[in-house]
Amino acid sequence: MTSTDARVSEWTLLPDERLLDVRLCDLRLSLRISPLRERIARLRRELRGRGLRFDPHFWISDEWFTPDGVSGIAVPFYLAHPRLTRLELGQMLEVEGGTEEWCMNILRHEAGHAVDNAYQLRRRRQRQRLFGRSSTRYPEIYRPRPYSKRYVVHLDHWYAQAHPDEDFAETFALWLAHPPEVWRSRYADWPALKKLEYVHEVMGELAGREPPLLDRRKVDPLEEQTKTLREHYSARRAHYGVAFPAEAYDRDLRRLFSDRHEHRHHGTALSFVRRYRRDVRRTVARWTGAYQYAIDQVLGDVISRCRALDLRIAGTEEQAKRDFAVLLTVHVMNYLHSGGYEVAL
Repeated sequence: MTSTDARVSEWTLLPDERLLDVRLCDLRLSLRISPLRERIARLRRELRGRGLRFDPHFWISDEWFTPDGVSGIAVPFYLAHPRLTRLELGQMLEVEGGTEEWCMNILRHEAGHAVDNAYQLRRRRQRQRLFGRSSTRYPEIYRPRPYSKRYVVHLDHWYAQAHPDEDFAETFALWLAHPPEVWRSRYADWPALKKLEYVHEVMGELAGREPPLLDRRKVDPLEEQTKTLREHYSARRAHYGVAFPAEAYDRDLRRLFSDRHEHRHHGTALSFVRRYRRDVRRTVARWTGAYQYAIDQVLGDVISRCRALDLRIAGTEEQAKRDFAVLLTVHVMNYLHSGGYEVAL
């Protein structure tokens, strides 16, 4: 065992509370022995399979991103070791890119940015006409239109709508993931089909050509980050938190549950919500595409109001489960469309 291997094995045995005090730079992770290795290799095979002579470089950082102008992709540390994946799940309630399909979808998206940079596609006028200009300022938040047909749907949160560069990356990712007959059928009556056809045409033109710009920089590599895991997760939870007045839920909770005297011997709404918290969180995340951590913040406020209002289940528990999932979905969607999503990728 090398000295690096020994240092890595030390923190893998720590309980969460002690692991959180380890600095990111002291994790000493390597993609060569990472679970990400095969998924990165799969992405490279997909690019070669489309005739692209482009080999993006990869490095480990604190999140997914492709820096402007760089022909490579940063991948998050928590996917580079199973112990860190478990910590991520415990801290954030989900692991972004934690399944093979999800991970590949993100890798394809980031590859879209890297291809855009390496071949300087943003300079092309047709690319600007279809997607918009890269110089467009990123919004602090964006308010997606879930039913818009001007954009492909690839990652969650209708992310193509966040910015012209995200629109291009999402379109590229979908093009890379599926053969033409699939996306032509799926998007047959969508204006977004023009964007897919454009990407298809341009990638055919670039097949076999070396990219004119290969910027191999590694921005914010993990080995240069001195913050602790505790500091990292504290900042992330603040980023995805929800800040609504707790009383905003009262009217809907009173409609679903009851504070009437004849229901005083029924089960409490507080116990009900606590019991189904995990299941309903997953269901609403699947319906809305919202981060489970954000949904859990809403649930925390709902639990507080159920306790304060001393509400009881009025009907059957099965009916209450269905109605509560709808109630929570409505409040999460209100958050998405009134406050919007903060741009993260």
